[in-house]
Amino acid sequence: MNATRGFLRCALVAAASTATAFAAPTIELNAGMYRIEAELAATGEARATGLMHRAALPAHRGMLFVFPDRRQHCMWMRNTLIPLSVAFLDDGGVIVNIEEMEPQTLDNHCAAKPVRYALEMNAGWFRKKGMAPGARIGGLDKAPLAR
Repeated sequence: MNATRGFLRCALVAAASTATAFAAPTIELNAGMYRIEAELAATGEARATGLMHRAALPAHRGMLFVFPDRRQHCMWMRNTLIPLSVAFLDDGGVIVNIEEMEPQTLDNHCAAKPVRYALEMNAGWFRKKGMAPGARIGGLDKAPLAR
């Protein structure tokens, strides 16, 4: 009985550490009436890791990449297990372009012009919400500066 309890305790600790391994600071954004809970990727390490190794992403959740400079940033899907859409955003939160990205590929998906932000959501999220280039994502004024 004690061995079973010990095993269960270890399993719970392992599950808890896996669940918190992806914990990141978040920011609340909006796309019109739609609320987005975006994890922040404002450091070089966070931007390099992104959403790698995730088995799933809740429907209202995404990741906001905050870059230190405005340029034509590119994204890829190395070690990323779920299909994603990425919206490249100008300083005012206006969507410049949206790219659909397939899991575990090294294809570059780039901003059409210099941007400071990229927002990754589940594949098709922007299309399903009626968002297209020219639409605005609100709440970026609360985003931290990139480091």
